[in-house]
Amino acid sequence: MIWQICLLLMAWPSTEAHVRLAEFVSTSSSTWRSVHLFPQEQWQSRTTEKPASNEPAYCESQDFEHNYALAVGAGKVKVELHLNHFKRTKAGEFSTMRDLCLDAKGLPLRRLCNATGQWEKVKNVTCLAGNQLSRQLNHLSEQLLGEMSHKPVVLTKLRYLLSEAHGKLAAVDIYSTAKIFAKLAERKDKESVLGADLVSICREIMSSDAKVLRLSAQLNATNSLLSKFEDYMNALPQQFVSRESCGKATTDTSLTTNNDVETIKLANIGVQALMSSNLSVFYVNPFCENITGIAIYSTSNSDRRTSISGFYYRFLYANENLEKLRREANLEAASYLPEQLWHQLKERGATYLILKVYAHDGLFVETAQVRSRRPRSKVLSITIPGFEGVELPSALPFLLPQGKYSNGESGCGYWNYGSWLNDGVTTCQEENAQWAPNVLCQAHHLTQFTFLVGGSYAQLHVEDKQLQLESALPAHEELLDMITLVGCGLSLFGLVCIFLTAALVKKWRNQASTKVLLHLCLALSLQLLLFGYLGENLVWSEDDWNRCLILGALLQYSVLVIFSWMLIIAFLQFQRYVTVIGVARPNHYILISAIVAWTLPLLPVLMVVLFDAESFKPSDYQRNSHSALCYPSGYGLALGVVLPIAMVTIANAFMMLCIIYSIHRALNPRRQLIIQQLRLSVLLFFLLGLTWIFGLCSYMHLGIVFSYLFCLTATLQGFVLFVYFVLLNTTNRRAWLNLICPNQTKINVPKRTMEQNSMTTSLSNSYRITQT
Repeated sequence: MIWQICLLLMAWPSTEAHVRLAEFVSTSSSTWRSVHLFPQEQWQSRTTEKPASNEPAYCESQDFEHNYALAVGAGKVKVELHLNHFKRTKAGEFSTMRDLCLDAKGLPLRRLCNATGQWEKVKNVTCLAGNQLSRQLNHLSEQLLGEMSHKPVVLTKLRYLLSEAHGKLAAVDIYSTAKIFAKLAERKDKESVLGADLVSICREIMSSDAKVLRLSAQLNATNSLLSKFEDYMNALPQQFVSRESCGKATTDTSLTTNNDVETIKLANIGVQALMSSNLSVFYVNPFCENITGIAIYSTSNSDRRTSISGFYYRFLYANENLEKLRREANLEAASYLPEQLWHQLKERGATYLILKVYAHDGLFVETAQVRSRRPRSKVLSITIPGFEGVELPSALPFLLPQGKYSNGESGCGYWNYGSWLNDGVTTCQEENAQWAPNVLCQAHHLTQFTFLVGGSYAQLHVEDKQLQLESALPAHEELLDMITLVGCGLSLFGLVCIFLTAALVKKWRNQASTKVLLHLCLALSLQLLLFGYLGENLVWSEDDWNRCLILGALLQYSVLVIFSWMLIIAFLQFQRYVTVIGVARPNHYILISAIVAWTLPLLPVLMVVLFDAESFKPSDYQRNSHSALCYPSGYGLALGVVLPIAMVTIANAFMMLCIIYSIHRALNPRRQLIIQQLRLSVLLFFLLGLTWIFGLCSYMHLGIVFSYLFCLTATLQGFVLFVYFVLLNTTNRRAWLNLICPNQTKINVPKRTMEQNSMTTSLSNSYRITQT
């Protein structure tokens, strides 16, 4: 959005290339569910009504014509007719097209096969084809809908494509991966050789941006992927830790594969593990060495094993001392079957134990936009084959760190494939965290568990605040865009008038103070023109990368040049009104200032271009929504833009306060002088760029009100300069009147009057009482 970009660089509004999307006309009045609570249920959306016949109804495969909106370079979009295809689909389910067809959010358009076996009517479809990675993943998933004769090869391709993306995935990529996992889980012949690839793929998905994961959850992709991954891995213990392998010596105990998954083979003691940075799976056969659990630590110790992924672990036995374990420092997650529980389960046919440790809750995306509680620990998944959905004969203990944010609303909870719940889970939490740094939780069922934090901390968490802000944005976007449009238009008009005034009044433009002002106005004009050009070219393709990088770097440079000049102006005024005695400006100080202001910003720009050029690339979501702006993001934005702006803004605010205080002390506090000081304060506020304080507050998600304040003030900087240095300047005003009305007597402006209205002296004269 225009105004959101303004929060970083006083944006010039633009007309985005709008793409018409599908207009769906539903012919059914059935009730639909898109998210199911439990993984055992079918993850695709279904109708609650069933056909009258015992045989399920199907919608037959159908060709479908639609338009593709293709980026052809130079910010242009070409609409091209494309023949696509819907495959045969069961009644009550959604189907996607064979070739990707994405809406503005980057989600695939889906078509419903209604309860009577008829396709939902769709018309006027214009969509996006997606990037190359998305098309490759979609093609791979479509291939798997056929024969699965080469599963290892397919997963190797999938793992390679995801690893090459380096976590920069789109929502449709997660959706395609979920479809592949769903097809794998349907196969009866599940192979342990695929385990490491599946862990590696999930690790890559968990590294995706949280917003992308939340967007993909609208298609239930995260729930589907998580459910099918759990199902597949839960079917492999017999192949990893069979009873026949107990006691047999093994030479290869540790093997690190090339997909960043460490494989630990200790089947002789009944343990085998697949470990990575985001996800680890442990298979345990208690019949071998009475090992019934695992403990994960953040620091090393003599009794702990080391993982290449940066954590430490040790095996837990059925006779483990629970209270001693609870007091151990640096414990991140632990669970085991106590002797009593193990004997009870063994009598009922239990053989294996599977523990999965998720480093964070990336795959556990809640449907609610605002969460009252959120995970603050690793997620621990516990499975005993044959006991899914069965109440355990006695409590299963697991331990998680309580952390410093725990409070009365904190406690252990479990995942129900929609939200985190805590019913049926007991939390034993000590008030003295030093005595017992870990929380003891107990449950009588098996699923994924974590430690939830609620109350004030959850409400103040940055992510939750950002989600709340984003949920409120659609109602404000149009108004903020309009404010930005008007403000930037007035600024551009004011800057043009300042340049024309300089061309008209020779004596005014020859003054040193006016030259400094003109440099600032030139930088402001460069920024507005650059953004105006970029605003008309919000569609980018990979072929435009070099142009995107150059324009993004120029835009960053223009912003930093503006702040360089504002810092120089603040310093000159500080010298004049605070350190009055003994100030001697060097010869050619205007030239020196110009060299510093126009060259110093090159340093952070070049640093970002050389070391983090990828940060200039728009995200897939921006490209798909035709709102892509080439500008730094991530660390490039924080260190190359926000940090310099914040430092200059703080310095200018300090110098402005010193100037106001110095002038106030030098004058008698008469009523007329108070008005003049107020005018001076307003001028300094805009001239020194202090309006960006509101932008920094909005950047830190402190509230939508700061977005309004920023758009109302920062966009008017050029116009305010025009008002103060042209309209309120007697000489310049009379010069314009003389040009417009040449019959009037030519003015003869004495040198004293000219100096009075210059920028360096206008600040002192702004509080003098004019007698005319």
